[in-house]
Amino acid sequence: MFHHPMMTLSENKRLSVTPLLSAASSATTTSSDASDDSPPASARFEISYHQFPCTAHLLSGSFFSYRSLAVLSGHKGSISCLSLCGEFILSASQGKDIIVWQQPDLRPFTKFGQGDGSVKAVVTVGNKVFTAHQDSRIRVWKVSRSSENVFRLVDTLPTTKDYLGKFMKQSNYVQTRRHHKRLWIEHADSISCLAFYNGLVYSGSWDKTLKVWRVSDLKCVESIKAHDDAINGLAASKGIVYSASADGKIKAWGKEGKSSHCLKGILEGHKDVSFNSVVVSEDGRWVYGGGSDGFVMGWEGCTNGGDQIGSWKLVCETKAHQMAVLSMCLMGEMLCSGSADKSIGIWKREAFGKLSKIGVISGHEGPVKCLQASPNCVGGGFMLYSGGLDKSLRVWWVSKPSTTQTSTEEKSVMLS
Repeated sequence: MFHHPMMTLSENKRLSVTPLLSAASSATTTSSDASDDSPPASARFEISYHQFPCTAHLLSGSFFSYRSLAVLSGHKGSISCLSLCGEFILSASQGKDIIVWQQPDLRPFTKFGQGDGSVKAVVTVGNKVFTAHQDSRIRVWKVSRSSENVFRLVDTLPTTKDYLGKFMKQSNYVQTRRHHKRLWIEHADSISCLAFYNGLVYSGSWDKTLKVWRVSDLKCVESIKAHDDAINGLAASKGIVYSASADGKIKAWGKEGKSSHCLKGILEGHKDVSFNSVVVSEDGRWVYGGGSDGFVMGWEGCTNGGDQIGSWKLVCETKAHQMAVLSMCLMGEMLCSGSADKSIGIWKREAFGKLSKIGVISGHEGPVKCLQASPNCVGGGFMLYSGGLDKSLRVWWVSKPSTTQTSTEEKSVMLS
């Protein structure tokens, strides 16, 4: 087992570990033999721990500091997506492999994967993990610590049952390209993104469609011709699903009761600029899109007399990077942006949704393709995971901005 001195905090500041499954925790078996949880002998992992001092900056009147904790290597291809799964962090790559890293000591726990083409997106739903692939399929994995195979493939979407129920009827086929038809439940191109909300998994594809899958029976219940170009990102909150596309638009989709999804609004980006990612705050009020021109654009959602948001107004246009924004994540009032310029921007949401720059994190040797923030509070800050085209997963401690240097130094001491 790997231990890192910088991860050893005082008892009241120790990084808490969320149980993998509340339902399965009673069935969890533990073993003193560390080899039981080790990856296969064929897998090679490298962990480089860093003991760099906190790098501190003063921007916009706030002190900001960060620290590089570890560089995790083991993927054969560029890292394409990250996801938290209870006590694990999952990293997937342009190879077939998904590596499972144990928190908080960041040791490799196992690896799994199957299918043709790279893994494009991962989302965790209860005791299931959904993975989207370049071969236009979604694979469903059951997670159980009581099983010898912790991540076990249980189905592929569309399911065989779904196929058999639809393939005989001609009305279930749609034109995907000239002289070629597919069932409407099938994606016709690479699936680029996934999102989960209220019992439904949403998949966005380069085929320009948004599909809706019911988690309870893994059935495809809806297919939407959503955009005029590839869908690159999805986010969901408060009954609204946002799809970001290379057509330069973010579209908002909602539903009333048991009805199908309908278009609620269109958030327009810059002309001839692709949206690569989209994030939405937990309360659903703030939506941000990352563009290929390096801008982050933000909108405020407004209710039309009810609880659900019905309109949006542009509140900020921030030149965040010199090159394309590829990924974003939110942590409370802080927004993190990953770019093709190899850097990670740290931003704070100010009044009326505007973004102020808090700091810049450097270290990747290639574009930053994916970001994932951990909700656990550590030493007055939070853990940030970043995956890059340099095939590395990097782990950072990021401080929450403070107005005094003293408090920043105190946070630094907590992690030293």
